[in-house]
Amino acid sequence: MSQNSPQRPDDGIVLAITFQYYRDLPTAMAFYENVLGFELAIDQGWSKIYRIDGQAHVGLVDEARGMQNWAENKTVQICLRVPNVDAWYAWAQSQGVAGMTELRDSEELGIRAFAMNDPEGYQIEVQTAKPGH
Repeated sequence: MSQNSPQRPDDGIVLAITFQYYRDLPTAMAFYENVLGFELAIDQGWSKIYRIDGQAHVGLVDEARGMQNWAENKTVQICLRVPNVDAWYAWAQSQGVAGMTELRDSEELGIRAFAMNDPEGYQIEVQTAKPGH
């Protein structure tokens, strides 16, 4: 490689944002704010970017304006590792969240977890690492 060839930047990543596309942006916003407790970090009008924690963010996009189209079949899952999955399970049940699975232990993966759906069908897994994992 010559000295003039571009090099991959090594100055870090500022944010990580996973974008999801919605037909009803206000309903999605209410879920991420009120059920998951995420904070709106960047308001771009038709795109709302919520801080999950640290550098991780999720972007909710009005599908009429975004780079992608809304799709009925979702192929993205957000996974949230939390200190107490049982408390999150009870909270999600109390909020009547759709698509909730049973709370299960996976010895193979070393987790205790459940999954639920946001208002337009994106799956969210909530998990706690079992001791020793």
